[in-house]
Amino acid sequence: MSQLKPHPVLAAANLPPSIRRRDFLSGAVAGAAAAGLATAAGCSTAGGVVSGGARRPVLMHAGHQHDHTEPTLRALAAFGVSHICSGRLSREVDKDWSVDALTRLRKFVESFGIKLDCVPLPMSSSYITRAEMPEILLAKDPERDRAIEDICRMIRHAGRAGIPMVKYNLTFIGVVRTERTTGRGGASLSTFDYTQSKQEPPLTEAGRITEEIYWDRIAYFLQRVVPVADEAKVRIACHPQDPGMPKDTGWRGVNTVLGSVDGLKRFVDTVPSPFHGLNFCQGTVSEMLAKPADDIFDVIRYFGSRGKIFNVHFRNIRGGFLKFQETMPDDGDVDMPRALRTYRDVGYDGMIMPDHVPQIAGDPGGYKAFAFCHGYIQALLQMLRTEA
Repeated sequence: MSQLKPHPVLAAANLPPSIRRRDFLSGAVAGAAAAGLATAAGCSTAGGVVSGGARRPVLMHAGHQHDHTEPTLRALAAFGVSHICSGRLSREVDKDWSVDALTRLRKFVESFGIKLDCVPLPMSSSYITRAEMPEILLAKDPERDRAIEDICRMIRHAGRAGIPMVKYNLTFIGVVRTERTTGRGGASLSTFDYTQSKQEPPLTEAGRITEEIYWDRIAYFLQRVVPVADEAKVRIACHPQDPGMPKDTGWRGVNTVLGSVDGLKRFVDTVPSPFHGLNFCQGTVSEMLAKPADDIFDVIRYFGSRGKIFNVHFRNIRGGFLKFQETMPDDGDVDMPRALRTYRDVGYDGMIMPDHVPQIAGDPGGYKAFAFCHGYIQALLQMLRTEA
C-alpha cells in the first residue's frame, strides 16, 4: 500500500555510539573512484571562465548533515569534510538553544577542525502532526505567535553564538514516497510514483489548504522572522517541498506551493533580504522538473546568481516530476559534474552535502553509502580546483 513513508535519511540520524570507520573509508575510496569515472564520462571545461581567461575560484566545500557525534566528526575530519550542519536540537529555547549551549556545540565541532555552518530549527520535514512546532503552519493562535517568538530567539542566539545559518521546512504533508524499488547492485531506492499513490485519508489534519491560505501563513511567518535574521546576521534556509505535486490538486487537500520552481521564486521574493533564501535540495528541485537532466542547471543559475542558495543537498534522481527514484550521485539522470561547475560559476560558497542515500545490504544506517557520496563530492571538488 502506498502511503507516507519515513524519510530515507532519518535512519542515518539515529546513529549508534560508534562507527565502523573501516566501512566509511572503504566507501570513500569507492566514491572517489566513481567520481573519476564520472569525470572521464566527460563534462566540458569550457564553462567557468571570467574575464582575462582566469577560471572562477572554487569557493564551495564538502559538508555533512544529520549528526555531530564524536565518531562521525572524527571520520569526517579524516575525509577532509570541514563544514557541517548539526543534528536535530529540541525546541527548548533555554536548553539546546541558549547562547551557552550553542557556543559549546560550536566549540565541540571546531575541536575536530570542522566548522559548524548551520543548525536545524525545530521545523523539520515531518508530517504536520509529527512536527516539532505544528502550531506555526496550523495557525493556532496564540500558540503560533509564541512559537514564532521562540524561533526568533533561536535565530538571535545562533548569531550571538557565532553560528551563521539555520535551516527549516514549511510543510504540511512531510516527505511523500510510494513503495521502494530496486536499483544498481540490488540497492533499495526511495521512490515516488504519483499514479501508484493513495491519498488516504483525503485530507490531513490541517484540512483544506489552498494556495492562498498557504501563502498567507508563509508570509505571516516570514514577515516576523526575516527582520530578526537581518538583525542577527543569520541566514535562514528553507527546504523546498519534497516532492512537488500537481498544481491544481496538490496532495491530500494541500496545494504544495513550495513544490515548484515558480513557487520558490515567489518565496524568496516574499520578504526580500540577503539572509532569506533556500536550503537548495538539488534532488527535490529535480523532482519538480519534467526534464531535470536538461533544466536543473538553469534553476541553479537563477537562484545562485541572486544569492539565494545558502546550502546544497547534492542528490541525484532518475526520472522527473511525479515519478522518480533517488539514486547514488553518479547513477541518476543529472550530470553532477556539470551541476557542480554551475554552482562554481554562480559563485556559490557554501556546503555541498550528501542526501537521501540508497539502502544497501549490510549497511545499516547508510554509513557506507554516505561515505561513497563524500568521496564522490571530494573528488569532484578536487577536479574543479585543478581547473581553477
